[in-house]
Amino acid sequence: MAQDWLTMGAGALGRGIGAGEIDPVDLAACYLDAIKAHPLRDRIYARLTEHRALTEAGAARARARAGQRLGPLDGVPVSWKDLFDTAGVATEAGSALLAGRVPGRDAVVLENATAAGLVCLGKTHMTELAFSGLGVNPITATPPCVNDPQGAPGGSSSGAATSVAFGLAAAGIGSDTGGSVRVPSVWNDLVGLKTTSGRLSLGGVVPLAPKFDTVGPLARNVEDAALLLAALEGGRSADLRGATLKGARFMVLDTIALDDLRDAPRAGFDHALTRLEQAGATLVNVQADEVEQAMALSGVLYATEAYATWRDAIEAAPDKMYSEVLKRFRGGMAYSGVDYVAAWQELDRLRAVWTVRTAQFDAVLLPTCPNLPPDVARLLSEPEYFVSENLLTLRNTRIGNLMGQAVLTLPTGLPSTGISLMGPPMSEERLLRLGAAVEQALA
Repeated sequence: MAQDWLTMGAGALGRGIGAGEIDPVDLAACYLDAIKAHPLRDRIYARLTEHRALTEAGAARARARAGQRLGPLDGVPVSWKDLFDTAGVATEAGSALLAGRVPGRDAVVLENATAAGLVCLGKTHMTELAFSGLGVNPITATPPCVNDPQGAPGGSSSGAATSVAFGLAAAGIGSDTGGSVRVPSVWNDLVGLKTTSGRLSLGGVVPLAPKFDTVGPLARNVEDAALLLAALEGGRSADLRGATLKGARFMVLDTIALDDLRDAPRAGFDHALTRLEQAGATLVNVQADEVEQAMALSGVLYATEAYATWRDAIEAAPDKMYSEVLKRFRGGMAYSGVDYVAAWQELDRLRAVWTVRTAQFDAVLLPTCPNLPPDVARLLSEPEYFVSENLLTLRNTRIGNLMGQAVLTLPTGLPSTGISLMGPPMSEERLLRLGAAVEQALA
């Protein structure tokens, strides 16, 4: 029975605890034992928080026995990307620049999750300072991909995804600035939620580009994503009961997002669209020129803010960084303050056009990633390949960040391929209900 716990969703584990069928201490110990016994553990977890996990699980056990559980996930063990501050435990964001950095308090979202009873298993590996979508990190570790032993795991929340995909956490908490929750979710067959900028606190989260940075869960199913969102903000979960696609009207984004799709992602996306139509949804292909115009602003918006955030630390010790990530940061040197402000003004205008164009639809659909996990050895040995694959990997996910959207990605049923649902800012509950119906259609 305990082995089954390693593949169960967070919500199902929580129900088992509530019913008295699962002891939270036994559950935490089961996960910790599985982590320590796993041959790839050191490529997934940067460090465990074993004492904390068992202490939190013990408190959850006492609450469960007293009938005083804090919520539906009280006692459920999850992993945390190594950019969320953990009091007294190193938080290094996958970078030698932050080696030995030990914060004095938890990140706000971790405080909220702890207050909801979640159990912290440990910190997972990630792309250096979160600035790549591939998940390759020769400075600390490159996590494995569940579908391809030689393939990249997706980043930057790489270890967060693989901790779940390999049965070493019930869910993972990551961050998404240009696709960092969604890419590893897709390549490891998980559900990932990119929240609206500003919805979840960034307090105690190591930044990349704060105007785009968001926090979000990587999970086994849509229910878990909904429950985790509620725990991270101290709120109530979306009601997914009765979710249906009958009468739903979706816009299929036919600008950039469908260009140059590799065979498997195209097949997965087409399969998903067919199943959605069979379930009663209406699909309308729409051109949106504002998307192409917004994408042209990516360099000045992302690189400028990222380099401004990290310039002093980087230039004090550039030799400590992976060369390809260093190049990405230094790309921000090319732009002036005038360029940056003008780009944001233009993006605000384009977002307004997008809002009008998409208002008649329940959500916008697109393939989450145009490609499959590329070969890690080739990425590390061929700089041009790293650059081209990274840009392609993040192309579709970045659309959601640029347009200020809430985005949910789900597996299509074909390995390492995903379909994304994009909705207006703060529409996560609506997206999650639609996502629950999509999940049923794709089952």
